[in-house]
Amino acid sequence: MNKSPSLRAYAIAYLIFLYAPIALLPLFAFNDSKVIAFPLQGFTTNWFAEMWADQQLFNAFGNSLTIAVSASILSTTLGIFAARASTRYTFPGKAGILGLIMLPMVLPEMIVSMALLVVLMAIGVPLSLFTIILGHVLICTPFAVAILTSAFQSLDRSLEEAAYDLGETPASTFRLIILPLVMPGIISSLLICFTISLDEFIISYFLGGNQTVLSVYIFGQFRFPAKVPAVMALGFVLVCLSICLLTIAEYFRRRGIARSGGKDTGGFL
Repeated sequence: MNKSPSLRAYAIAYLIFLYAPIALLPLFAFNDSKVIAFPLQGFTTNWFAEMWADQQLFNAFGNSLTIAVSASILSTTLGIFAARASTRYTFPGKAGILGLIMLPMVLPEMIVSMALLVVLMAIGVPLSLFTIILGHVLICTPFAVAILTSAFQSLDRSLEEAAYDLGETPASTFRLIILPLVMPGIISSLLICFTISLDEFIISYFLGGNQTVLSVYIFGQFRFPAKVPAVMALGFVLVCLSICLLTIAEYFRRRGIARSGGKDTGGFL
């Protein structure tokens, strides 16, 4: 059946609307003008040099890197347990528990951030990088569960049963058989959670206290017009980094599906 011309036009218009602002980043990142406007004034790399010389930027990036690595590892670890339990075992309240785990994926982040802030202040926990990590784990875990559930569902149960027949314990079977087979999904989950955490703004803004992270730093720089070109250069670097991470995650996702003999029905890219 031929595709509708109107549907094709809608898809093209949607993609232009979605990606045109991103396409403008390199234009203004290399534009020799402090004013973000057309016509372009010329080619320069001064904004990248200014970005590189900003020590506050590197401090914020270091904080974000610490948070993103911690949140991705914790979220993926929790996701492994949840995905394994949901695909292997039957227990009372399974659907409700999984629904609660996935709930942060659909809740407004503003509500989640305010709720976390109220709870942390009520129990006397000072705002720091640790509280940001807790918030990011809450947001990233549903994505890890979704990715890893697909990886665990594609496993052949006969491999696990064969390991039991050969004398392996459940623990050794999980460590020697299950984990290597789902490792592409684990790597994919780590990369996706890392990217989500690195880009997260609302939770970082609410729970950061006096700790500056990269997303909050970028938001603050827009108050100073002279800093905007350097921020555009930083945005271009971050977009390239995100594309690389998502591409690697998609590679490992497809590799995991191919190893398990499953059918690829779509992915991140």
